[in-house]
Amino acid sequence: MSPQEHQEQFQSFYNNYQGMVYTLCLGYMKGEKDLAQDLTQEVFIQVWRALPKFRNEASPKTWIYRICVNTCLLHIRNTKKFNMQPIDEQYDRLVQQSDANDKYEELYWAIGRLNDVDRIIIMLVLDEMKYDEIAEVTGIKEGNLRVKVHRIKQKLNELMNNHG
Repeated sequence: MSPQEHQEQFQSFYNNYQGMVYTLCLGYMKGEKDLAQDLTQEVFIQVWRALPKFRNEASPKTWIYRICVNTCLLHIRNTKKFNMQPIDEQYDRLVQQSDANDKYEELYWAIGRLNDVDRIIIMLVLDEMKYDEIAEVTGIKEGNLRVKVHRIKQKLNELMNNHG
């Protein structure tokens, strides 16, 4: 791949998937926008570096999702290693300061309470990714995935109803 092709392919990926990556990072970071923006940049740095190795075995969307998920999980692991103030506590303070009627904040709060796998799945669903693609990204069979999504939605409703 020539430097020009590399640049054009990267620009196309960035234009098409930046919003999706940011949304997923925002879910992982439990609504913390600055951190989600930083991780979005980190994801696209990883995409830039790995682009010459991309072989179209998976769709670009699936490939970028995998990079995003791995980047977010690595950040979470590294944050826990350094015993920084838990993100849950930081987020709880932010939620208390925000408008309680803001449904998006409430949704991200609830998503932040899910375990990592459920959080990935619901963020992919919210980003309107097809079930077969989500199954490929997560390694969960499509039939099991549909049941899991239903249960995740029930859990989110329960969390939001009990929170508000």
